[in-house]
Amino acid sequence: MRRSIVLLGLVAGAVRVAGAQGVVVAPHAVYVDHRTRSASITLYNPGAEPVETGISFLFGYPVTDSAGNLTLLEPDSVTPEMPAANRWIEAFPKRAVIPPLGRQTVRLLARPPAGLADGEYWARVVISAKGGSVPVTGGDTTGIQVGLNLELRTIIPLTYRKGALQTGVSLSAIRTARKGDSLEIRARLQRQGTAAYTGTAKGTLINAAGKSVSSFSEPIAVYYEAEPAFALLVASLPAGQYRLRLEFSSERPDIAPELLLRAPTVRDSQEITLP
Repeated sequence: MRRSIVLLGLVAGAVRVAGAQGVVVAPHAVYVDHRTRSASITLYNPGAEPVETGISFLFGYPVTDSAGNLTLLEPDSVTPEMPAANRWIEAFPKRAVIPPLGRQTVRLLARPPAGLADGEYWARVVISAKGGSVPVTGGDTTGIQVGLNLELRTIIPLTYRKGALQTGVSLSAIRTARKGDSLEIRARLQRQGTAAYTGTAKGTLINAAGKSVSSFSEPIAVYYEAEPAFALLVASLPAGQYRLRLEFSSERPDIAPELLLRAPTVRDSQEITLP
């Protein structure tokens, strides 16, 4: 099963509906070490009404679709050789009602099976939030009040690590295509080592004078392999020859440095022509 990795809610219509209410989750990625076997997340209710929350777990990891968009792959069945941790992670409490502007700390406790092999194991923490109802209008509603109860879901990654782990990424098959005002960049990324690769992808377009004229910087995660799509704005650039430089580094400003697995920076470049 695939689901969009950016669509984290189960709603009818757009998420930005008046009255729709979720919770803010921190951190946005959880790491659990085999020695401590525990971690915690904090839920914050920024709204004016109480929110009922629930915690569950699933096994899934990000992949890219044919267009280069990230999606969350949930296998139809989980086999023993898959690095799934969702069945042996528990949340305390599993359910809570958070008052307006209130916070709730949820402890995550791992109970791995005996004899667990060294390696990295994955789960997704699913935080559901039920708030008030959103009024539904339209048609003749004289004397009738109708509301739509919403449940918003936030899904964050959980990584369980045991033993010494290594990671890295290989870069190949770079190709580009003009898409409207942007230059679309695709590349094949293959994870190396025994753990998922987490880092930052950077791209720079250099003109004939050696000046940077367009750039991007985006977080990236490669669990097995991926072919993500990136974009450089080129609408204002004249036709001609340019050099595209790509760089993938195991740096992420949004993740604590001690939680990152370091790997050599990977770079490549390619001459391109803008029509």
